Amino acid sequence: MLLRPMSKNTPPLIHSPLSVIRILGIDPGTATTGWAVIEAGKDPKAIAYGCIETSPQLSDADRLREIAQDLETLCKKYRPDEATVEKLFFFKNQKTIIQVAQGRGAILLTLARNIPSIAEYTPLQIKQALTGYGRAEKRQMQEMVKAVFELPNIPKPDDAADALAVAFCHASSRKTSEHRNM
Repeated sequence: MLLRPMSKNTPPLIHSPLSVIRILGIDPGTATTGWAVIEAGKDPKAIAYGCIETSPQLSDADRLREIAQDLETLCKKYRPDEATVEKLFFFKNQKTIIQVAQGRGAILLTLARNIPSIAEYTPLQIKQALTGYGRAEKRQMQEMVKAVFELPNIPKPDDAADALAVAFCHASSRKTSEHRNM
């Protein structure tokens, strides 16, 4: 909170600007990892988004190396101040959860080497932040991502839209904690 010095005739001015920060949001996976870079301040702005896709013909190690290298390139290109990654929640398929967990490991290590602040959110927290309802359907999430970032279309593939939602959740969480600290 910044205060302007008062003179006899000047009422106090309390000013608390929310600084604009750049957030990298990640929806982890091994075959497809969604990513999004947003600027968060008064209104969130989507800077770029997309997916890192790896070939199923590659070994697990090569897929993880590709994810890490591409993520490193994104960090250097967009220079995010903070990053956020969706937490694993629940999977019925044991093979899928292991592959996603391996991808998350490569992602978290790469982010830790490049970005000083990393947050993690559950799908429930992300849905709650974006729609106000923790059990929102995928289509509701996609429509809200489109509306919040004022995009002409829902981002494709779904993993890119999910990454925007993860980044938005972190931006919302930051705003809430900044307001609490004032």
